[in-house]
Amino acid sequence: MTMAAAAFKSEGRPADITSRLKEEVRVPPEPSPTPAGDARVPWTRRLHSALMPDYNRQATVYWWSVVVAGAAVIVASVAMLAREPGPIWLQIAVGMAIAMLAGVFPVRVPQSKNSFAAGEIFIFLLLLMHGPAAATLAAVGEVGVGAYRTSKRWTSRIFSPAMAALAMGGSGTLLHAALGRLAAHGIDNVGSTVLAMMVFSLAYFVGSTLLVTAVPRLKRNERPQLSDLFGVFGWVGVAYAGSACVATLLYSTYRQTGFGVLMAMVPLLAMMLATLHYFFRQQEAAEAVRRAGSEASEREAELAARHVRELEASERRFHSAFTHASIGMALLAFEGHILQANPALCDLLGLPADALVGRRFQEVVIDEDRRGLEEQLGLVSAHEFEGFALELRCRHRSGEPVWVAAHCSFFSEPGASSPCLILQVQDITARRRAEDSLHHIAFHDALTELPNRRRFQEYLSQAVQRAMQDPSDAFAVMFIDFDRFKLINDSLGHSAGDQFLVQVSQRLRESLREHDIVARLGGDEFAVLMLRLGHAQDAVALADRMMVAMRRPFLVAGNEVTTSASIGITFSALGYTNPDDVLRDADTAMYKAKGAGKARYAVFDASLHTEVANRLRLEGDLRRAIDEGHLSVAYQPVCDLATGMISGFEALVRWRHPKDGAISPMDFLPIAEEAGLMLRLTDFVLHCACRQLSEWQRLGPAYAGLTMNVNVSGHDIAHPALVARVTRAIIESGLQARHLCIELTENILMSRLEGALPMLGELRRLGVQLAIDDFGTGYSSLSHLSTLPIDCLKIDRSFVSRLERGANEAAVVRSIALLGSALGKTVVAEGIETAAQLEQLREMGCRLGQGFLLARPAPAEELTKRLGAYLVSPPLPPHRGSTAASAQPLQ
Repeated sequence: MTMAAAAFKSEGRPADITSRLKEEVRVPPEPSPTPAGDARVPWTRRLHSALMPDYNRQATVYWWSVVVAGAAVIVASVAMLAREPGPIWLQIAVGMAIAMLAGVFPVRVPQSKNSFAAGEIFIFLLLLMHGPAAATLAAVGEVGVGAYRTSKRWTSRIFSPAMAALAMGGSGTLLHAALGRLAAHGIDNVGSTVLAMMVFSLAYFVGSTLLVTAVPRLKRNERPQLSDLFGVFGWVGVAYAGSACVATLLYSTYRQTGFGVLMAMVPLLAMMLATLHYFFRQQEAAEAVRRAGSEASEREAELAARHVRELEASERRFHSAFTHASIGMALLAFEGHILQANPALCDLLGLPADALVGRRFQEVVIDEDRRGLEEQLGLVSAHEFEGFALELRCRHRSGEPVWVAAHCSFFSEPGASSPCLILQVQDITARRRAEDSLHHIAFHDALTELPNRRRFQEYLSQAVQRAMQDPSDAFAVMFIDFDRFKLINDSLGHSAGDQFLVQVSQRLRESLREHDIVARLGGDEFAVLMLRLGHAQDAVALADRMMVAMRRPFLVAGNEVTTSASIGITFSALGYTNPDDVLRDADTAMYKAKGAGKARYAVFDASLHTEVANRLRLEGDLRRAIDEGHLSVAYQPVCDLATGMISGFEALVRWRHPKDGAISPMDFLPIAEEAGLMLRLTDFVLHCACRQLSEWQRLGPAYAGLTMNVNVSGHDIAHPALVARVTRAIIESGLQARHLCIELTENILMSRLEGALPMLGELRRLGVQLAIDDFGTGYSSLSHLSTLPIDCLKIDRSFVSRLERGANEAAVVRSIALLGSALGKTVVAEGIETAAQLEQLREMGCRLGQGFLLARPAPAEELTKRLGAYLVSPPLPPHRGSTAASAQPLQ
């Protein structure tokens, strides 16, 4: 315990003197005489105001003086030790590390702000072993750690180590000189060294204290006081004296036994401090228990007196609360008889108190909810009864049901002979009505008031479960989609579309049987669940009735509108176990009906499973083909019909499946549309076509005028980055924009006209040509054609193929050719397969064409060979009257 007592210190030791002093004496910051941001003030004063706002002039001068002097002492100490050998530096480093570590982990003394640490012991030991320079560095390290731990101010963190350097450097030097003088006079023993060390430690204490306490005094323009030395830090000197004694004893041991024994004292000292820490914690815990026990005894006495008073007031409070409560309350016998009812319960039920008392509460509950209440009251005599909470409907005197939340539990009134039940009843009618309304909104379509998809899924799930348990409980599901709803929306507006859906839902209801359910799944999609289905023919008959009902005109927004529906039907006889599969198959059958020509129904069968599975397989294969570059592009020449020479090409995507062989674009392009792959597909064709045309043009000047047509889809037209995608393809290939022509069908253009116009204008400004493909099959008007930025009209192959069968098709083609000539558009005929068709088109003035008669689509490599081989003679004789043949011959 001597060593622990000698190491006694506080968190306010010199390393923490500044922070401790501010705890004892609050120093108001001195206001800055001038604003820190005033440009007229010298920068040094502005910097001082920002960094040291509470330091006046004399405190600042003192602070800088101590810091500069302390830094000088530190530098001098390092210089003095620089010549020492490595083992000496190792001993100094170990001593410093132990001193700094002790400063990080002090041991707090119970019931005080003081703590134990062993830092000064090792600092003083270094002083005896290696002189003032080593002790100065150790003191700076230990004090710096303490300052960093206890203060957040940078001024304190810098000042404290500088102060320690001055105090230790000065007092240590004096000690070293005194010990030298004693040794010179032959006084060199442990006693004289202990005495000298104690005097030194007090000098170190006095020096440190005076250096630190001067700062706050100077801030207040005061002189240092003796009370600062003994009033705030007096006990630190005692601790330093004890540390000096221990250090002297360790130094004597070191001189006798060497450094190894000295290092063995470190873990022993650590164990003593840990033991002391544990002992102090035990004392704190015991003191806490003692205080808690004393406080508990006082509280028990106080609680006992208070309990007596509260028992006396309890009955008065209960009766007052019972009578004036805003919710209904009643005391019940265990079997349910009402012993007492408050006014709020009487108002809730519309009955006087005398009509309720003596009556069983079950009698005011409606029959449907009474059973649950009876079951709960039947458990009162059982041990497991702990009360209950129910939502019930009570019958008001007027006959209207009242929803209530009933809470019941045991109740024992002071002075009562036997316990009873207390029932609390709160009116929740408004809440239940709101919940019912929200439930209706959540499970019904807001427009048509029909069940929504979520509600229909619940009905269907129940039907599937019943059919699984009893196959005779059969059902059928119909998926209904209206064929012209988008046209109604686009032409008459969305409000008209809403009116149409409301009228449709009414007609569907009128067509159903009593037990059938119709729901709106979303948009113009409806579903019907036929329950208790006796025969499959009943579903077919219902589908016929609904289609007949749809044929009658609808009056929408002042217009008569006719429509039709495509219906897909599936039956529970297929053995469904999942309601999602039922809707999926009905939807698949609906698409079969729509694909067969619309305005009809289709029944799902097993073959559609194979068709859907094959379609899904092809979708996955197509996605992989795009990712892995397994698609290709074929090019069909576009020819000058008068000369038989090639003027350009149309790029056509091709897919050769590794198992199924060549797959027609008519089969895989719709899959790409549905799967969202058209943008990637278009980009692939666009880049291949531009790159290939650029290669052909570089073959020679004769090929420089060739053009390339690339088809785009409705998804591309709707994509905001179409212009950027086209621009990128042109730039990467080095192609001139005027040699690229973008084709889009008449139907796609007209259906997206408003959104497409700005994008088409940007493409035209870029220099790209634009063409309408399959012209004549859509619904564009002359007013649109005259204003659209279109360069070319491509006559649909259906008109060309029927040129030989009559005059009607010939008149249409001739009209399109004349129309294109009048509007300044190039006209291209598609699908030329016979010489007669070619001759008629020439006579009609159609300038360009393409078809199997002229040239079939072919890979780029094959066409490259043909371009060179047929430069000499075209395979078709030029038309009479032809004057030019500047392009390549066709094949």
